[in-house]
Amino acid sequence: MGIDNARHVGLAKYRLYKLQLTLFIVSVMWPFRRKGPSGFSSSSTAEEVTQGTDGTGLTAIVTGAPSGIGTETARVLALRGVHVVMGVRNVAAGRDVKEAIVKEIPTAKVDAMELDLSSMASVRKFASDFSSSGLPLNILINNAGIMATPFLLSKDNIELQFATNHIGHFLLTHLLLDTMKKTARASKREGRIINVSSEAHRYTYKEGIRFDKINDQSGYRNFAAYGQSKLANVLHANELARCLKEDGVDITANSLHPGSIVTNLFRHMGPVAGGFVNILGKIALKNVQQGAATTCYVALHPQVKGKSGEYFKDSNIGTASEHGRNVELATKLWDFSMQMVK
Repeated sequence: MGIDNARHVGLAKYRLYKLQLTLFIVSVMWPFRRKGPSGFSSSSTAEEVTQGTDGTGLTAIVTGAPSGIGTETARVLALRGVHVVMGVRNVAAGRDVKEAIVKEIPTAKVDAMELDLSSMASVRKFASDFSSSGLPLNILINNAGIMATPFLLSKDNIELQFATNHIGHFLLTHLLLDTMKKTARASKREGRIINVSSEAHRYTYKEGIRFDKINDQSGYRNFAAYGQSKLANVLHANELARCLKEDGVDITANSLHPGSIVTNLFRHMGPVAGGFVNILGKIALKNVQQGAATTCYVALHPQVKGKSGEYFKDSNIGTASEHGRNVELATKLWDFSMQMVK
């Protein structure tokens, strides 16, 4: 009887997991490809949304650049004349991406620096090394992320998805903010901070952010924990936008959903779920060129000038979840994150 009950519970959990995954993917499918007010749609590519823009003289940091939409983001920014500094955990992979971009675009300015977002020590070293380089910083793209991992703790003993997707980027942004402010004042050009979130921010825990249970293994659900970290990306950008506006600094902060893309983010979801995603991906999900479009649009397009505290989707302004629009929750997360990075 006990074995039968265990099997029943296991089957129920699997069905719930599959339902959550299906709802998430269906919610972000793009079957109609209608153009929004920007003139772009879910099928627009990163090259298309930046056509005619000149990024010469700009410097951008892109985290998670050695694969997926991070690589395409770095390539297209370099194509438009931006000096791209890639924050990479795997230095060898970063070097390969740099060589591939320069081979295709001989005039490209691309550098790779080691950065492990799951380690605060690594984040601090990266920020220190970048600041010491004397380079300006116009654009910060917090792109790197992991998805639906088993319960694990980071090097700082923080649940790994929250540590990597939110805390690492929160600390990085905090440490680089003075450099961005100096650059904005000296160049008289708007600085832009971009958090790559996800529509998965709608599928978090009931309370949104489980402040007192971040490291609670007993209540851990890998997909909900991913949603929590992506909600944190939205809330971080919103509160940062408010702070920057109060300071009167010419820097914007926004979050975005890149679209559902079959990348190595799905590697922790198991063979059954992974196979389901790959099959669906062939007919419904974006390719990498389309997946990087919204990031590149928010980073470079003139239409985005002055826009801050927004949530973008398909290269247009979208609407975040109720939790994602909660001002009190954003303030609470800011204070909570500050305590963690101290």
